[in-house]
Amino acid sequence: MTPDLTLTHLAGSDDLPLLVVGPSIGTTAATLWRQVADRLGDRFRVIGWDLPGHGPSAPATGFSVEDLAAGVLASFPDETFDYAGDSVGGAVGLCLALEEPHRVRTVSLLCTGARIGDAAMWRERAALVRDEGTKALLDTTPGRWFAPGFTERDVSTSQALLDDLASADASSYAAVCEALAVFDARSRLADVSVPVLAVAGEHDVAAPPALLRRIADGVRHGRYVCLPDVAHLAPAEAPEEVAHLVADHALTAVARHHGNAATTLAEVRAAGMQVRREVLGDEHVDRASEAVTDLTRDFQDLITTYAWGSIWTRPGLDRRSRSMITLTALVARGHHEELAMHLRAALRNGLTRDEIREVLLQAAIYCGVPDANTAFRVAQQVLDESDQSDESEGGTPRA
Repeated sequence: MTPDLTLTHLAGSDDLPLLVVGPSIGTTAATLWRQVADRLGDRFRVIGWDLPGHGPSAPATGFSVEDLAAGVLASFPDETFDYAGDSVGGAVGLCLALEEPHRVRTVSLLCTGARIGDAAMWRERAALVRDEGTKALLDTTPGRWFAPGFTERDVSTSQALLDDLASADASSYAAVCEALAVFDARSRLADVSVPVLAVAGEHDVAAPPALLRRIADGVRHGRYVCLPDVAHLAPAEAPEEVAHLVADHALTAVARHHGNAATTLAEVRAAGMQVRREVLGDEHVDRASEAVTDLTRDFQDLITTYAWGSIWTRPGLDRRSRSMITLTALVARGHHEELAMHLRAALRNGLTRDEIREVLLQAAIYCGVPDANTAFRVAQQVLDESDQSDESEGGTPRA
């Protein structure tokens, strides 16, 4: 039976690429994904779906994980989208990638598995909840859901998630348990052609990191990431990291398929803005955006769409390499203001000071000593500013 799913618009305008997010059992998409969505609203239209009997979604029973995937597809007729899901929401993502790969651009699977737990455990939990309600799980759930110390660090988020669990319809929750009891996509992982990001939580006992590693290794195009100090609800426990990972995965795939008719100019521009902010920093990009005039608006759009959206997003070189190439080109052309900006970006992209020195020494030979002399002076100013910033924030200057 395909259940009718309730959707919640979490962030973003209608002209942005669609990102659909799915919940873990016992949670609502709004509570689990809100902080991630807030960070992605300038790049995606983020819409969450809720499990039957969870939050505003109507109760239902007698469905499978595959039926939930069919419900997601029915909720977005004729649309293609990126997808991210946690736990059972991740299992649904696997089904989407297997059954309708032409509808799903990328899939981010968090704290999940091609099979989660065992049938006996799920059926035992279903029976308990039918007899006593979901409140019977409140004592044991924090240890499964949250990494050590999280409930003390973020009381409001952890309590809101536990409130979701307490208010979930018992029969519907039990039906999700029974759906997970028979779900097993392990033998079909090699059939998944959609790009997959598999994100594990270091402390996740419900879906241990080995399950995510198996997914990443088993699909055709998989990447594995394990988040420290995270257990089973990564979107709530590490929203900054999850937002970055999901956006980078989705937008890199857009760039990889640039030129495909399914890729719109808006998607390429959104990818460019994402990378531009990550490389140059929000403060710089915000200043540039505030300074836009009628004269410069089209030029700023050109930079974002083509320099950042079409070149910096390409997967053929990592960002450290692109920074080194850019620094060399700016030294050669004598663009010192841009050089200072990209030296800051190089630090953000992971270049060490020793590596920056080596790039400038290389440039001295191939671009000329006078240009390199100025470049070293600019670099020293940038590094000194970085040290002062670290000290003002109470940190230790980087060696």
